[in-house]
Amino acid sequence: MRRLQTRPWLAALVVYALSRVVSTVLLGTMFTVATVNHWAFASHRAHASLITFSASWDSSAYKGIAEHGYPTALPVDAAGHVLPNAWAFLPVFPAIVRALTTALGLNAVVNGYYTVAVVTATLFGAGAVLMLSAMLRQRVSNERALFAVVLFCMGPMGFLLQAAYAESAFLFFLFAALWCLQTSRYLLLVPFAVVAAFTRPGVLALALTLGIHFVVRIRERRIGTARFPLRDAVSIGVAALVTAVAGLAWPVVASAVTGRSSAYLDTELAFWVGFVGHRHFAPLTPWFAMATTFLGPVGIVVVVLALAAAAFWLTRRGTKALGHEIVGFTASYWLYLVAVFLPQQSLVRLLMPAAPMLGSPVFWGPGVAGSRRRRILLVAGAILLQAVAIVFLWFLGYP
Repeated sequence: MRRLQTRPWLAALVVYALSRVVSTVLLGTMFTVATVNHWAFASHRAHASLITFSASWDSSAYKGIAEHGYPTALPVDAAGHVLPNAWAFLPVFPAIVRALTTALGLNAVVNGYYTVAVVTATLFGAGAVLMLSAMLRQRVSNERALFAVVLFCMGPMGFLLQAAYAESAFLFFLFAALWCLQTSRYLLLVPFAVVAAFTRPGVLALALTLGIHFVVRIRERRIGTARFPLRDAVSIGVAALVTAVAGLAWPVVASAVTGRSSAYLDTELAFWVGFVGHRHFAPLTPWFAMATTFLGPVGIVVVVLALAAAAFWLTRRGTKALGHEIVGFTASYWLYLVAVFLPQQSLVRLLMPAAPMLGSPVFWGPGVAGSRRRRILLVAGAILLQAVAIVFLWFLGYP
């Protein structure tokens, strides 16, 4: 126990290991119940197993990319509308899994890709947890940082840290980049940001965060609370520029390969059709489009209230104590989601990059004394929500 107290990184890994037991039990239970009752799984598998159960939906798209690459011509329906296709998924995760599958000689093994994908995602999940812990310990106590890690690992989307998705890899690269930002390792941030940009969308929020950080550093210099050497200014500018270019690169790649200038945008919009029909894209409108489609004018009020609640949370004194890097990134990332993402069942998954906000006093409570019961209830509630999410997302929707 003393070793865990003096080695917070080890405590974080222990929590992660325990959480994998919890998530595996929840997934295994649902798989067993579904098998016994002959329930249909989230996506069909010829050789159903717990591994393939952990590798449903988007995992099939990543497997297709690993085996066949990306289409040079976009699939279209009879009316000429682009259909959902692989260009919506970025290449880093399937490339890593393919390399490992080949190196281990598992290409011809039944479910070999999925087995390697699940193990790879689980290892990246461990890395993401370590970086989350390191980030939070820059601003809060070890105990509070560890509790945030517990909520992250045990929470509703905890099982995705071991599913054959790109989420855990993206979170590792993203959190590593944010830790570099916190510790003024600006040029070291660049490779993590670039790899993250080709793992999952969302790195443009990090570029904006670098801009916020630049402004904060200038302000600190003007009021005399900190120095801001020219070397740091140049490094921040380079990191922001490279991150922004990387974040915008994938649509350019898709256009170059397919010969269609709007290939990536048209592909993303193809996934919207089942919710809001065929639409033209306009920034900052998707949430309102979704809300009004299902709720009418009331939907506008719901979206506005949600945005107001987010702004209120971000501007609380306790939240701001997490540091402008975490708060700035969270605000930037939420702005990114509002600007380009159509909110549906994947929204909870896409909120995972905001995990550093779990270090907020909202979760910890007003003080350490007398808060143990509160924390136990929060963890129990998190595990219960994870069980609900597994049932809902794997059988009624998709994560």
